[in-house]
This record gives sequence, C-alpha cells and structure tokens, in this order.
Amino acid sequence: MTDGALLGLDLGERRIGVAIVVAGDLSARPLVTLPRRSTADADAAALAELVRRHAVTELIVGLPLEAAGQEGPQAGVTRAWVEAVRPALEGALGPSMPAIAFRDERLSSHLAETRLGPMRRGRSGGPPTRSQRDGYRSQVDREAAAIILQDELDARRARRASSTDPQPDSETSA
Repeated sequence: MTDGALLGLDLGERRIGVAIVVAGDLSARPLVTLPRRSTADADAAALAELVRRHAVTELIVGLPLEAAGQEGPQAGVTRAWVEAVRPALEGALGPSMPAIAFRDERLSSHLAETRLGPMRRGRSGGPPTRSQRDGYRSQVDREAAAIILQDELDARRARRASSTDPQPDSETSA
C-alpha cells in the first residue's frame, strides 16, 4: 500500500459513497456519503476537501461492469465522470493530486445490503419513511464503497504475496 490514505468511491446518480483505509490498516471502513452536485466541478470540490483532510494518495473508483465482465453504458458514465472531475481535482490539489484507479464493483451494492440487513420499518411496522429510505440508501452506498476498496486491498496483497512466494524447484519430486 502507499504511504497515504486510499479512498474508495461508489458513484451513483444521486450519491457518492466514500470509504477509507489509512496507511498501515488492513481493512477499509465506510466514511461518508456525498450528495451528487449539479456539476463535476462541484463534485470535485467535495472530493478535494476529503483528499486534503485525510492525506489521500489514491482514489479507487468502482467500475460498474456488466454481469459478463464487459464495460457497458454505466461503466462509460463512470469513466466520463472521472475524466470530468480530474481537471478540477488537479486544479484544487496541484502536486498532491491522488492517483485514480478503477475496481470492478459488480454486486457490491447487493453485498452491502446483505451486510446491513433489511431496511428498518416505519412506525408501528408500516412502510419506512422517506428519511429512513434515504438514510438506508446512504448507508448502503458507504458500505459498497468499503467493499470496493477492500476488494482492491485484497487483490494488491494477493499480488504481492504471489510475487514474493518462492517458486517450487522443478527438479524436486514428491
């Protein structure tokens, strides 16, 4: 891992779920849910504040691949958003601009909902209120971002472990 913190992002139409892992930690944790702003520059300003506050060196953005693993329209939307916020982030952060990487996010929201359990019911067991629904969705977005970030951390650890494992001696027999 790098010397600074990493942020995981779960980009949605209305919200951006954010998770963090700081240098030395082994697990990602949900951080905050940002409302999507009306422009990419406004989204970038909110992200830049988090980057500065937490000394972030890399952003891991969830890439919504299709079930078969190909990039579809939503992956294109995500890539376009990243390219739209990148100049504003660079302008706001200068040399402290974090690297940006993508991570497959298939089923992250479903897994987040499974981890969190069902949405709480409203009063007297009735349907949840709008604020309960919005709060639950925000929680799911943060948890999904943590899942995306944790997947990236686990993949990096696995790559490091496989590159340092000694290869079996081809002349040795069992």
